[in-house]
Amino acid sequence: MAITLRQLEIFEKVAKCGHVTQASKQLFITQSAVSMAIAELERLAGAPLFERHGKRLILNDRGRKILPGAEEVIRKTGEIEQFLNDSVGEPRGTLNVGASTTIGNYILPGIVAEFSREYPKAKVLLTIGNARQIENALENGDLDLGLIEGIPHSGVLDTTAWKHDELVVVVGKGHPWACDRSASVEMLRTAPWIMREKGSGTREVFEAAMAGRNIEFSISLELGHSEAIKKATEAGLGVGCLSRIAVGRELEHGWLVEIECPLDLRRTLSIQTRTCGYKTRLLQEFCLLLSQHRDAGADM
Repeated sequence: MAITLRQLEIFEKVAKCGHVTQASKQLFITQSAVSMAIAELERLAGAPLFERHGKRLILNDRGRKILPGAEEVIRKTGEIEQFLNDSVGEPRGTLNVGASTTIGNYILPGIVAEFSREYPKAKVLLTIGNARQIENALENGDLDLGLIEGIPHSGVLDTTAWKHDELVVVVGKGHPWACDRSASVEMLRTAPWIMREKGSGTREVFEAAMAGRNIEFSISLELGHSEAIKKATEAGLGVGCLSRIAVGRELEHGWLVEIECPLDLRRTLSIQTRTCGYKTRLLQEFCLLLSQHRDAGADM
């Protein structure tokens, strides 16, 4: 039996598409070439790997059994090719970067644009989620690098400080607190808070700051995005707590008002990579650019 890598690539594509026509378009080869490759693979396998329903091909139990192995072979081969490409010449390929909300929305876009101008043959795919989601995706190998806000939780990732940040308590310009621009512990205790979801670095830093002052609090509204929290706070639905980076424009225009309070809301923005993982040329160059944007006093 002599199964080729190309046959496995075609098999994997047909398994995902379910149609020879779609697979041929994505692989940029003829339909007959796809059909011949599948027929040869099934001949080598000694039995069909697909069930035929008209023009649709559905994996049978034997096909489903070998698909993970085929995907692993294709992935490993891609890693070898990427390594060889990255060993010489300028970085190329695709880098999967994950970032928690504040970093992904307000800091990274400019850095990614700068990287793309410097290395036009490279592509950065940016995934935005909360800190826990980014850590999990990096651990699982879905990301090459992660940037998170607040407290790291993974015990298997390398974490290095990158930037300083602080959260600020904000209210809408019509809120009663907007006149004095300050809040006591009792006011913080009874406020209707508008918060990010569990797993968010912003939420965790806020909760730690409140616990540090022994302040119990209640959440009136939980939203999964900073922009939604800003709009809800502007509308007077409650009190928000977000990164100064995220609310800079709103504070400047007076749409939101910063409230002084007795909370320590400082935090660190961090870079995470897999421990002892091989850093491709592409990843090395992106990390170098990140280091050029780090804050003074933040150890890389």
